[in-house]
Amino acid sequence: MTPQPPENRDKDAGRWSDLGRPPLNANALRRALVRPGSLWSSLDVVPATGSTNTDLAERAAAGGLREGTVLVAEEQTAARGRLDRRWSAPPRSGLFVSVYLTPAVPADRWGWLPLLTGVATAAALARTAGVDTSLKWPNDLLVTVDGAERKAGGILAERAADGVVLGIGLNVSLTADELPVPTAGSLALAGAANTDRDPLLRAVLRSLEEWYGEWQAADGDPGGCRLQAAYAAGCATLGRRVRALLPGDRSIEGEAVALDADGRLVLATADGVQQPVGAGDIVHLRSA
Repeated sequence: MTPQPPENRDKDAGRWSDLGRPPLNANALRRALVRPGSLWSSLDVVPATGSTNTDLAERAAAGGLREGTVLVAEEQTAARGRLDRRWSAPPRSGLFVSVYLTPAVPADRWGWLPLLTGVATAAALARTAGVDTSLKWPNDLLVTVDGAERKAGGILAERAADGVVLGIGLNVSLTADELPVPTAGSLALAGAANTDRDPLLRAVLRSLEEWYGEWQAADGDPGGCRLQAAYAAGCATLGRRVRALLPGDRSIEGEAVALDADGRLVLATADGVQQPVGAGDIVHLRSA
């Protein structure tokens, strides 16, 4: 056998050095998910990109992007969360995926899409990874690690052309030493029975397809498709005293008592007012 040049050996070693984190198989994922009658029209896996959300938004703006386009990255180098927060994770340590949807429901109901994505993702993880995942309003995915609530993922929705780009970032196999901040977590640290990203991604996309289909069939009515009830049932924010950090450097405190028909979090304040919050950062002040 002819020895490989050093540069080729180094390239192969880099690709396969972490055998516990194998690359995703794009062809197998397409065969499983992109089929006649499916919501998913295309699926691509790229080795690395700045942000899958940014990539799809740019493609949507250029025109011709089909509903059901899925873009997955093995690594994101400029990933964004809400309020333009930045975060990073080692290659192949999580799911970094964005999808493009063009809902045929009234636009004033599109605000339910990130909440719908949270419900779909949590349901998929419970089935496939055996991990109880709760939802912190409006778009964080929480797991329990050593008795403490930790953020393991998040959802980012952005309007793009005639539709919405939905991004899901999920820490799957990160170790304690790899966490970006002490309050973060991962499925592995939460004791997941399965950290194989392939079945996890399939389950998440199938669950998202199911919930999106039911939501559209109900013309976006969150009550008619059980979405409002499902989100409330899985929401770790309800029943807690919270501080809502609002635009304009304002904040209010109160008990999170309900989720209204528009997906807003309703806070009961000390002066007896029930105040709906539609946008803001939520800080949990005490346990439910």
